[in-house]
Amino acid sequence: MAHRTVKSGYAELVARLNRAPQGAPPSRTLNRILALLMSEREAGLLALLPIKPFTARQAARIWQVTEAEAEAICRRLAGRALLVDVERRGRMVYVLPPPMAGFFEFSLMRTRGDLDQKTLSELFHQYLHVEEDFIKALFTDGETQLGRAFVQEPVLSSDLAAHVLDHERASAVIETATHIGVGLCYCRHKAQHLGTACDAPLDICMTFNGSAESLTRHGHARAVDKAECLDLLEQAYARGLVQFGENVQRRVSFICNCCGCCCEALVAQKKFAHLHPVHTTNFLPVVDAEACTGCGVCVEACPVEALSLAPVPDPARPRRQVARLDTDVCLGCGVCVRSCSRGALRLEPRAARVITPVNAAHRYVLMAAERGKLQDLIFDNRVLFSHRALAALLGAVLKLPPVKRALCSEQMKSRYLEALVARGRD
Repeated sequence: MAHRTVKSGYAELVARLNRAPQGAPPSRTLNRILALLMSEREAGLLALLPIKPFTARQAARIWQVTEAEAEAICRRLAGRALLVDVERRGRMVYVLPPPMAGFFEFSLMRTRGDLDQKTLSELFHQYLHVEEDFIKALFTDGETQLGRAFVQEPVLSSDLAAHVLDHERASAVIETATHIGVGLCYCRHKAQHLGTACDAPLDICMTFNGSAESLTRHGHARAVDKAECLDLLEQAYARGLVQFGENVQRRVSFICNCCGCCCEALVAQKKFAHLHPVHTTNFLPVVDAEACTGCGVCVEACPVEALSLAPVPDPARPRRQVARLDTDVCLGCGVCVRSCSRGALRLEPRAARVITPVNAAHRYVLMAAERGKLQDLIFDNRVLFSHRALAALLGAVLKLPPVKRALCSEQMKSRYLEALVARGRD
């Protein structure tokens, strides 16, 4: 077996995670999290795995073990949700998930006796909300983000509903999923261990398709049918929770039902709204000033604090206030519209349409290019010296100014590099 698997395994895994578009800034706290989730030997094995999906045969070559041994290791890691295993064309394919949405969440998606979940929750809080480097990198680097908000379908007018695309509907994600799993909300479960959880439903975190098939098979989520999942969605609507899901059109892997107090994504939206950490819906609420009574119910309902009360000039009512929207913060989820009993809020289309990546591969490439990690995605097998060297070379070229990039391309006579440079001009 490769000797590197037992030497600085956690440091090697952190380096491997940071070659992917969604990284994990080095930290002593991160090392403590990893030490709770896996042994150092297991971390070293995970560090050698490619970014793209792989088979046990590929893992065996990388780890220098037999295919049977590699299969056993992969199954064991998948059983603890450190790998996701999906059957494709009759064979099992594995992928190392990112920390979020990935093995951080999976560790708290059910109550587990093999983990100290209270200590883990405290470490997650320290790493995400005290140190903040991880949460900033996750939600504010690049233009293409991990997740997007879904609109609350019941508040759409009949005219608007006719123009909402299927991928913009949480109900359509549920209806078209091949597998559905429901687990504990990572955010509220973590907050529960910290003594700060709200009373929103806990058993309501939804996973779909291949991810759901893997997580339910290993007991990290419970399999549910579409009817039960749609019922949970209605419960989430009624509780004013925001649907935050994977930022893709096809084969969405998760939808979280989020509160503004516990949810990592919504907390990031409030802190870093100007950096657009969450892709919005294609709608914005509009306030009817004449109908608004200034009761403040919508202000309380908004999970990202996009609404406030502002005075309006009215000689007959000098203390009159109406709701005012901060469009830079608003997700367009429609929670506020549902809360207004006066009909003073309605959704209207945004001026510019929000574009959603087609699938996970599309989003992954966009994120890699924006974060300067495209070379690591292309030359993925770091066990090979040739891949390490080419990744370093391409990474250096892609960081050059446009004129120097073009010069390097001509000197290297690389058609592949020329294509990349040409794409960079677009």
